[in-house]
Amino acid sequence: MISAEENALLTCTDPGTACGTLLRRYWQPVALSSELSPGGAPLPVRILGEDLVLFRDDQGRPGLLGVHCCHRGADLSYGRVEDGGLRCIYHGWLYDVDGNCLDQPGEPEGGRERSSFHQPAYPCREQVGVIFAYLGGGEPPLLRNFEFLSAPADHVFVSKIHHGCNYLQANEGNIDPVHLSFLHRNLEESESDKARVVKGGDSSPNSLIGRNLAPTIDVELTDFGVRIYTTRGLDEAKQYLRVSYFILPNLSAFPGQTGEHGCTINWHVPIDDTHHWKFVFVFDRDNTINAALAKQDRSDMTEDYRLIRNQANRYLQDRDSMRDQSFSGIGHHFQAQDLCVTEGEGPVQDRTQEHVVTSDRAILAARKLILRSIKDVQDGGEAPSVKRDPESNHFPELAVLSEVVDISVPVREHTKNRIAELS
Repeated sequence: MISAEENALLTCTDPGTACGTLLRRYWQPVALSSELSPGGAPLPVRILGEDLVLFRDDQGRPGLLGVHCCHRGADLSYGRVEDGGLRCIYHGWLYDVDGNCLDQPGEPEGGRERSSFHQPAYPCREQVGVIFAYLGGGEPPLLRNFEFLSAPADHVFVSKIHHGCNYLQANEGNIDPVHLSFLHRNLEESESDKARVVKGGDSSPNSLIGRNLAPTIDVELTDFGVRIYTTRGLDEAKQYLRVSYFILPNLSAFPGQTGEHGCTINWHVPIDDTHHWKFVFVFDRDNTINAALAKQDRSDMTEDYRLIRNQANRYLQDRDSMRDQSFSGIGHHFQAQDLCVTEGEGPVQDRTQEHVVTSDRAILAARKLILRSIKDVQDGGEAPSVKRDPESNHFPELAVLSEVVDISVPVREHTKNRIAELS
């Protein structure tokens, strides 16, 4: 059983906390590029317990600054985007994307000492329709060159969803293979289910999962996280193999709607300790993404990225449909199903009250890895899998699988062979 102290270490992410410090050693998504249109208004954001403002200067570069002007604390999200930066509407002080004060128009000569003033600022990178920021200290590392982040734009679909709970409990849902047997099982297959056939078989993942509700789970540590092997015996000759990942410090990769051609990545970024954004990347290495289909597979959302099915309306659960349509009664809405159970654990799950079992081994491995990584950073070391050398900034061993294979196949060896084929 986890202690209260360990639970706090894993879940508290504000500035100055141990886990917050770890998360700040990696680039984190802070907004979708579409939220910050050229010439558009600045965007107030709260990330890792810190209030910030994101803007795009008149050259199109994204900048992330502390939201309160260093002069007298006015809210810069109301500022004017002009003259190479963001200008405060209180006294006209102008800051560039690096936080340099370029102008103090109310002072003689535009502020003779303006170069000595600096607004808190964090470096930004823009890739595959997402704005990333590095909120840690010192020289930023490289943005990790995961395959889905270096793919052509039309091979990746990105969205985000607001969650009213701590980041960790939602990410732990991603690495829990058994919940697929229940929470996400459709008793009546959707059109999306029917369109997906697992490699090596003739059925959908939903159908195969329904044939064996109690999979065998094995885990393996990698340089970047935990590889999770899930096997479900189907008959005397065949088994369904699913390989997914926990990726340090706060994301996961698993088979999604692109099947054998790619994966889905859920990247959980704390807003504060009781709310977070889930950035969802749908990646297909072989085909362009059908954006309409990708959106259709996401639960309906409001314009501010909240699900219409939510805690206030009990996720529109239809108990009559639980008899013959879906196990959860929450339709075919995977995102709402996940939201229901992770928000239902409370704003921050009290893990001292849980009772973990053998099928939770991937979750336990991920927790231990996070705790060890926190200690490494506290002891002055580098955070695991942080990359500073371009030559080593690649992750060929991160390959998601969803296949029907012979029952006699040794899954670790098979996975390594498939990874070699995909590299």
